[in-house]
Amino acid sequence: MIYPSGRAVWAAAAGAVPAFLVALALPSLWYLGLLWICLLLAFLAVDTAAGRGRKSLAASLHAPPQVGVGGQFTVHVAARFSGRMPTLEARVGHDARLAPIGGTGGPLAATGDGGSLDLRFQALRRGIASFDRLWLRWRGPFGLVWNQVVLPMESKVAVLPDVRNARDQAITLLQRNALPDGHAQRRAGHGREFEALKDYQPGMGRRMIDWKRSARHGRLLAREFRIEENNNIVLAIDSGRLMCEPVDGLPKVDRAVAAALLSAFIALKGGDMVSLFSFDARPRVASGAVRGSASFAMIQKRAVEIDYSNEETNFTLALTTLAARLDRRSLVIIFTDFVDPISAELMLRTVGRLTERHLVLFMMIRDVELESLADMPPSSGEDVARAVVAGGLLRERQVVIGRLRLLGAHVIEADHHRLGPALVERYLQFKREDLL
Repeated sequence: MIYPSGRAVWAAAAGAVPAFLVALALPSLWYLGLLWICLLLAFLAVDTAAGRGRKSLAASLHAPPQVGVGGQFTVHVAARFSGRMPTLEARVGHDARLAPIGGTGGPLAATGDGGSLDLRFQALRRGIASFDRLWLRWRGPFGLVWNQVVLPMESKVAVLPDVRNARDQAITLLQRNALPDGHAQRRAGHGREFEALKDYQPGMGRRMIDWKRSARHGRLLAREFRIEENNNIVLAIDSGRLMCEPVDGLPKVDRAVAAALLSAFIALKGGDMVSLFSFDARPRVASGAVRGSASFAMIQKRAVEIDYSNEETNFTLALTTLAARLDRRSLVIIFTDFVDPISAELMLRTVGRLTERHLVLFMMIRDVELESLADMPPSSGEDVARAVVAGGLLRERQVVIGRLRLLGAHVIEADHHRLGPALVERYLQFKREDLL
């Protein structure tokens, strides 16, 4: 793209005014104005032809591969021409997940073999942010025209969820289940993995007695078990329309991702296997099961791919697909939301088949807005109507929760700031009760 520069506009204005005045005073010399315009166009053409073309330009854009939500980072723009380097200006195009700090462009500083520009950005929202375009422009030798090109870019930045709070909460919850010397507590008498033999005490179940070893040692010995590890945990996150509604300024799906990462950190620390699954109208993210604390970074990166959606959730397709992927009994934790029994009917049918083999736990955020409307003291007829509608929606929500529990699923409805700790406490309770 080529267009006149400010210098050319001023030159045209400076020449057009005298030519116009001469044409008014001496109509027979009208051709002088036309001659001036032709000369200006000729100079523009010469300036355009003498300038460097797009083929001699090479440009690149470099951004860090990942950054945390709220973090700041630098984007490096570099360009060079073959031969003498003209003065370049650049501007980058980005999506709404990023906010520029100090602008999105400017002139490139001269370097040894070209020019470079550093731009600062801040990550605002979780997801895959992109820099999709790079504008570059430079003046011709006479400064009369701007040469501009738009280069497509494929630079991606993974905006990771902020896990600092999740790690702090995880450490606090783990400390509650540890001995004073810092070692993980092994709860005797629970689980299925054999731990040791100890003397039989009154009150122990007879099934715990090891009769062969008791006969060999001449006294009653009981088997002691510990909580089984290597369980399979599936974190299934609904990213449909209802889950993208904000709660206290943050979408529900982001609250769910934070709680899922907290539970994943705890589960991986405890020796269990964790996998991530997300869905809206169809399955979106499906990670393989991983084990070990070092795998938490992979779960965190896959959580970035859970995008915001305005589509209705298809529970039948999602949960059927998930069930087909599971080849062993698993704890399936579903982060979702629903409005009424009619919209949740298909979900209830699928959950009934899922609970036949797996342990299913539903995680939902309390609708504080509806509760406040239902409990608000009425001061007008409109307030009464709002309270009645809100109360009806809350009752319908409880009907669905009751049907889920009748189907054998566990349900937790917690405040948004308690979602993660409530999930971890229930997960540890499942392990203590040997339900996994």
